[in-house]
Amino acid sequence: MNHVHYNRLGTNQDIAEIILDRPKARNAFTTDMAKEILELCQTIHHSEARVVLIRSSTEGAFCSGADLKERNGMSEEEWKEQHELFEAMFHQIQDMKQPVIAVVDGYALAGGFEIVLNCDFIIATKHAVFGLPEVTRGIMPGGGGTRLLSRRIPIHKAKEWILTGKKVPAREAEACGLINLLTTREKMKEESVAFAEKIALNAPLAVQYCKASIDELYSMNEKEAREVEIDFYNRCVNTKDRLEGVRAFVEKRQPQFIGE
Repeated sequence: MNHVHYNRLGTNQDIAEIILDRPKARNAFTTDMAKEILELCQTIHHSEARVVLIRSSTEGAFCSGADLKERNGMSEEEWKEQHELFEAMFHQIQDMKQPVIAVVDGYALAGGFEIVLNCDFIIATKHAVFGLPEVTRGIMPGGGGTRLLSRRIPIHKAKEWILTGKKVPAREAEACGLINLLTTREKMKEESVAFAEKIALNAPLAVQYCKASIDELYSMNEKEAREVEIDFYNRCVNTKDRLEGVRAFVEKRQPQFIGE
């Protein structure tokens, strides 16, 4: 039985939607579910989709992390092999050429919060709760939590959240700058699709190069960053969409981008 589903949304079906669907376990991911997420993300990465949404099928639960019941009986070697799969899943989400939007309602904890942190944007309802409780279980976040949270919020707040293992309600998360858009359950789907469509309407290669440029430049020194930035700029200039964008502006019409 598949616990991950896939839809295409948007005016031109340009939005790929990944749906986590293991409601009885609050979408805790097993080995098989992680493989499904990884393989689906790889497929979408090579598709013509322009934006990706990741959400839950279940009200009140985005994802509670790895399934600890499955892990409980594993040998050390099996644990390590499974975690390598989880790492590949997290990295594939972060490395998608398309912008990825996490749509969160309810709990996003441990590895579930790390799925969110590996996305580019976070849309959350007022019922969302975030947390990295690993220290309370004698371990630490293993899917980017300590690396990525401090890029989203002030470092002293990241340390507080991680070292206490606290659960953070949506309002506090928003006040720290974690969330791009805070919404209601009733408007969540409508507003997340509208957010995605604003991106999908733009030239896809330009969007992808901008995302890649921002990610690469973030941790570079100024000299390296300037060289990489202009490389991405030159790639973007050498596209049919760039010429179409200029023509459309001059002709006062909506551009028709083709991703070339």
